Amino acid sequence: MNEQNADAAGARPLVLASTSVTRRELLARLGIRFEILGPEVDETPVPGEDGATLARRLAVAKARRIATERPEALVIGSDQIGVLGDVLLGKPGTHEAAVRQLQAASGRIMTFVSAVCLLDAPSGRYQLESVITTLRFRHLDRERIEDYLLRDTPYQCAGAFRSESLGVALIDAMESEDPTAILGMPLIRLTAMLENEGVRVLAGAAKS
Repeated sequence: MNEQNADAAGARPLVLASTSVTRRELLARLGIRFEILGPEVDETPVPGEDGATLARRLAVAKARRIATERPEALVIGSDQIGVLGDVLLGKPGTHEAAVRQLQAASGRIMTFVSAVCLLDAPSGRYQLESVITTLRFRHLDRERIEDYLLRDTPYQCAGAFRSESLGVALIDAMESEDPTAILGMPLIRLTAMLENEGVRVLAGAAKS
């Protein structure tokens, strides 16, 4: 449970369907009370599925999974997929896989699709948005890649890239309509969704 502004929760519980520290910190920026539950969702792409479709599908699936446990709540699900050419890049998981992802990205354009879903569990109604961030990578030799991975260990980050840390040393440019999207959850879109559901973000409370 996030204890920030704990007295401003209002009548509707808000649950973040993620165990990501970064997403928890992002949501905490809004200063509203929320809970955290980790969804167990199969993230395997469907054959022929593109990055945008996969990210959006998984964001909804995560929210729906937690809604079965918290049927009275507003649930936030989010997912991020890296796309390099026609290849989808999820979390590398291992050092070797991270090396391969960054070697493939060297000198190229990579896009990250960051999707967010806000699900009203009682009705099953949800809002769904996604934001694309485009990165232009520098030419990366093996030494630079190894130095980065040793220090940043981005093995649970899509595309083996952690923008909030040393990942910025790997790129020449970044373009996005929402600077928080690359971190894994687009807050600009999410705040509009919350307002639509009566969560008064600037007041730090939710309408009953």
